Amino acid sequence: MNVLVVNTGSSSLKLSVLGEDDTVLAQHHVERWNGTPNLDLSLPPVHAVGHRVVHGGTRFTTPTLVTPDVRREIAALTDLAPLHQPRALAGIDAAQALFPDVPHVACFDTAFHRTLPPAAATYALPAAWRERWDLHRYGFHGLSHAYASRRAVELAGGGTRVVTCHLGSGCSLAAVHDGRSVDTTMGFTPLAGLPMATRSGDLDPGLLLHLLDHLTPAELADGLAHHSGLVGLSGRADLRDVHTAVASGSADARLALDVFVHRLRQGIAAMAASMGGLDLLVFTGGIGEHDAELRAQVVDGLAFLGAALDVETNAAVLGDTKVSTEASTSAVWVVVSREDAVIAAATRNACPSSRCSKGSSNRVGHAG
Repeated sequence: MNVLVVNTGSSSLKLSVLGEDDTVLAQHHVERWNGTPNLDLSLPPVHAVGHRVVHGGTRFTTPTLVTPDVRREIAALTDLAPLHQPRALAGIDAAQALFPDVPHVACFDTAFHRTLPPAAATYALPAAWRERWDLHRYGFHGLSHAYASRRAVELAGGGTRVVTCHLGSGCSLAAVHDGRSVDTTMGFTPLAGLPMATRSGDLDPGLLLHLLDHLTPAELADGLAHHSGLVGLSGRADLRDVHTAVASGSADARLALDVFVHRLRQGIAAMAASMGGLDLLVFTGGIGEHDAELRAQVVDGLAFLGAALDVETNAAVLGDTKVSTEASTSAVWVVVSREDAVIAAATRNACPSSRCSKGSSNRVGHAG
């Protein structure tokens, strides 16, 4: 059974067709996708389509067949994930137009974090507010955290206390204890937690109230989502460009990198504290997998957690790799993100076998 995986990020689109053993039969990646239907595709037969959807709210805690009602409810959550939800909807609409006769399954990033204990999920807000508007920590990047934590335990041959670092355009950490998410840095929306490419991360709520004396809510929302984080600190959203600017002597870029590293170390320590210790520290995502310098700077400040990098191995990572020394009591791993495999497996489990078996004969289409 072939599954087309549609993975829409805040700025990118990844399409892949996975066979029964998760072999990638075809793939297409648009790094800067604006949500428009501008992709000409040549694909093998597709029997089902799995979609990454960032926010599932309180209803969607498992992979769910996409119906008109489900699509409307996904759209209704746009205010909680304005960078991501419209992209997911655009991907759903385009794929349904291309493959109208196969099941489409929505897989939600928030679902993995449904196991957060009340102490980690509950905001210290009035009960009436929390109950009326479902105010609690949802957590995000769940598909990535689920895969990275499980894969690292497999590779390491064990480990019950895992901190996963999903670092890309969006960044978050998760504490995964015995395979269950017990804490995470993102919250009610994907704006929370670590500073990111263009998102602010955590801020003093009093600061936001102060800014509302000077900005409209729309201006504040735009600034927090699109003009903060690395780009707000350095003028550069791509961490590779930040590194280059640091090497050229930019004080702003140096500050941006220092803030990012500081918050990462702080967050990793907090996640470890939520589990009473650390067995495995896992880096994944575009930055986590490819930025050896950042990994070195982050782990350099985590010796008190028993983490120590093997410098040569860390500098030459290819695929899933253990990058810690043998003396390190907390093993450090780099794991290649495979959200596509998680989505494909969930889609196979969720879609009706009678519909999946028919498949689609479409091989060429126009999607986006």
